[in-house]
Amino acid sequence: MDFSCVEGCSKCCVEREYYPKMEFGKVGVLILPEETDGVKLLAEKHHIKITILPRIGTSYKKSGEPDQTLAYQLMGIEPNGNTCPFLDTESKERSPHGGYRCKIYEDRPLACRAYPVIESSPVTLDTKCKFCETCSIPSGNINSELESLLEIKVKMKTNVPYIWRYATGIGDKENKDQIKTGWFLV
Repeated sequence: MDFSCVEGCSKCCVEREYYPKMEFGKVGVLILPEETDGVKLLAEKHHIKITILPRIGTSYKKSGEPDQTLAYQLMGIEPNGNTCPFLDTESKERSPHGGYRCKIYEDRPLACRAYPVIESSPVTLDTKCKFCETCSIPSGNINSELESLLEIKVKMKTNVPYIWRYATGIGDKENKDQIKTGWFLV
């Protein structure tokens, strides 16, 4: 079965997860450094307020903060971190599959283009994707998603010894006391 979005679904653009664990808060959409200016311009064009936080950093030392940021993240618009700011939940317009329409679909970040592929070898799909609930590995139609994921991996490859992850401080109210904010060496 070829991959296609499930009729009426926008789950991947709405639901954000705690990653790698709750104390890091909910993650946003991965944005590469070279994508940040473009995302900001798209937000201005559509009169949308966005929040971009760091996501992954590197350093040659174990203390302080990263020397370089390898990736950023576009945070959701709800207080709990959910719902991409570019997802049009207010108009009656719908995407071809009947879900909410992405205002920047043609210019969406690589991470959005890669979804639901989350690993390239072996090919692994996100089990939270509604399509993937019924079909764990599509028989085809994921080449562009794989290419996008591989491009992300190439751009984020590093030999720097220390990797940092940014804790967003964002999540559900009942979990606020467990969620941190700032850089953490991983």
